[in-house]
Amino acid sequence: MNEENKKTAPTVFEIEEGNQLLPRFDLYEYLPCITLDAETGEVLMLGYMNREALEKTIQSGLATYYSRSRKKIWVKGEESGFFQHVQDIFIDDDQDTLLLKVRVDGGASCHVGYRSCFYRRLKKGSSKELEFTETHKVFDPKVVYKHG
Repeated sequence: MNEENKKTAPTVFEIEEGNQLLPRFDLYEYLPCITLDAETGEVLMLGYMNREALEKTIQSGLATYYSRSRKKIWVKGEESGFFQHVQDIFIDDDQDTLLLKVRVDGGASCHVGYRSCFYRRLKKGSSKELEFTETHKVFDPKVVYKHG
């Protein structure tokens, strides 16, 4: 292989200050992806992307993730109809975390039926007790998801 064909790792400057997407996937080839409602800024979920999911998200405009438990690519909403339409894609300073701003069909992103996957918080003064921050489900998962 000649010197011209050698692939060199990007420099810290290129990663942190450059104008090219140079995602730094972890040891398992994943990037964490925080997903926000584009209008309200509410955190909807945290998912993971591998290279294929990131490419499909960029190409299709629909949030596409990698399910670590199911070991497969999935488009958010492919079963439920609650698609996430990507409005913006941000990457953090060292290019190892993504942030998506999305518009959600149907207004829900949680497979349990709540708007956000973050529908509970640790109760003040407690080390274990949770309290609900959302009072109602947007949909019934037993109706929307036909399996399991």
